[in-house]
Amino acid sequence: MKSHATETAPLDPDSVLIVDGVFAFRPEIDTYWDFRIWMDVDAELSVRRGAERDRNWAGSDAEAIHRDRYLVAEHLYLRKVDPLPRMDAVVDNTDFARPLITN
Repeated sequence: MKSHATETAPLDPDSVLIVDGVFAFRPEIDTYWDFRIWMDVDAELSVRRGAERDRNWAGSDAEAIHRDRYLVAEHLYLRKVDPLPRMDAVVDNTDFARPLITN
């Protein structure tokens, strides 16, 4: 199986590359970003959305996985890395149909 990490694509100097990732502002990679956007959503809503999305593979454990694993990891990340002060934009993503730039 070929990993996506081994694939490359040529880019023009004026290209825009958008990267979406969990923990994307860790110190070891944070310097690579020219513009940082934080998608903000309430923790409980995030757990509900994740559980709903992942129920097909996680079954009845989906909510526990999101609450006890992913949410805990995010809280640790936020305390350790404190990425929010470095954001160029913050988007309230409570309503998928109506994201709102708040910063």
